[in-house]
Amino acid sequence: MSVQEIIRLGHPTLRQTAAPFPLEKIQSAEFEELVDDLRQTLADSGGIGLAAPQINVSVQVAVIEISNPKTRYGEVKTLPFTVFVNPVISVLDPAVAGYWEGCLSVPGMMGFVERPQHIKVDYFDDQGREQTMELSGFLATVFQHEFDHLYGHLYVDKLLDPKLFCFEEEYLKFHVDPE
Repeated sequence: MSVQEIIRLGHPTLRQTAAPFPLEKIQSAEFEELVDDLRQTLADSGGIGLAAPQINVSVQVAVIEISNPKTRYGEVKTLPFTVFVNPVISVLDPAVAGYWEGCLSVPGMMGFVERPQHIKVDYFDDQGREQTMELSGFLATVFQHEFDHLYGHLYVDKLLDPKLFCFEEEYLKFHVDPE
């Protein structure tokens, strides 16, 4: 149980559909170790979400934690460390909005991506219980971004305008409104 290497764009695991996690293994030692590795790796990286394929474990498990409500996207709702097993997203409203996204597997880069802004997520929690969450706005974007990793997709696949893909330094220099 430790901080794991986050694999980067180009690694084949990031382009595979991850296997559903066997529900009977939730709360097993293997599951607890995976969740602990994800927790420690996420904390070490400074990110807000991490999917198991990003640490080269091709199963449908992801974690999200938003502890600081002040982000570059403005005020957002905090979310305690939460484990999502075999999540399924349903779009409740197809209206989209765009945000600049970054990714721990595409370090140092940012891209503007439009996604549906009202979704429902059905998943199993770390106790094996079925759960449902309804999300809107930035949180809907966060969840879609993380769960895309479970199906071999990265935010760079969703860029509509290649002119809105840049290094993080240039994003901060040219695309952030000064306040």
